[in-house]
Amino acid sequence: MMSALYVSKTGLAAQDKQLSTISNNLANTSTVGFKRDRAMFEDLIYQIQRQPGAQETQDSQLPSGLQIGTGSRVVATQKQFTQGNLQVTEQPLDLAINGRGFLQVLQSDGSIAYTRNGQLEINGEGQVVTAEGLVLEPAITIPEGTSKISIGKDGTVSAYSPGNEATPQQLGNITLADFVNPTGLQAIGSNLFVQTVASGTPTQGAPGENGMGSLLQGQLEGSNVDIVEEMVNMITTQRAYEMNSKVVSTADQMLQNIAQNL
Repeated sequence: MMSALYVSKTGLAAQDKQLSTISNNLANTSTVGFKRDRAMFEDLIYQIQRQPGAQETQDSQLPSGLQIGTGSRVVATQKQFTQGNLQVTEQPLDLAINGRGFLQVLQSDGSIAYTRNGQLEINGEGQVVTAEGLVLEPAITIPEGTSKISIGKDGTVSAYSPGNEATPQQLGNITLADFVNPTGLQAIGSNLFVQTVASGTPTQGAPGENGMGSLLQGQLEGSNVDIVEEMVNMITTQRAYEMNSKVVSTADQMLQNIAQNL
């Protein structure tokens, strides 16, 4: 009975982490470029009281043995990099990546971070930046007096000036980065990811080439959180939590009964 208390305790802790993962997904249903997390469970070490396959007698073996589990835990949270819904905004600096790849931004410490959030703006120096003020890498600077900005599916950025609409000025190219294992990226908040050993080194390329997704100007990629799926997961998590709580209550009643009758 004491072991049952500790086993159910691990179940309660695991379901609590599951609920935290679900709540974070639901909290980010409106976050541009957000990728949902999925909690991954594993069972804990087993107490082997009778080894499977051990000799019971000289002529017989145990077919299954006696193995007592000690509970479960959340071993990982896995990012699901499925495509989110594309939303038309008609804003010239809104970009959606249709397919694989990440935009690259320069952090304040000089390192590169990666994002799927294409809500871009222009800072006081004319540079294209994120909402946090991080400069796009490679840098794109919009000339003063630009009347129109065009961003092609291949990442080519062009600017049009008043009275010179026929000959746009090419400002540069937006490149994307991709990883062998995107789920190995470390999420650091602000819609940003950083490279880890698990993700592998980034492969850079032009949008629409070598497996990279294409860029869509005037659109944004919405969160890939499915609210109905998260609600179903929340219900199953709640029921699992209740059942583990019931085990604690049952074990407590059995211990109480022993204490009262001995």
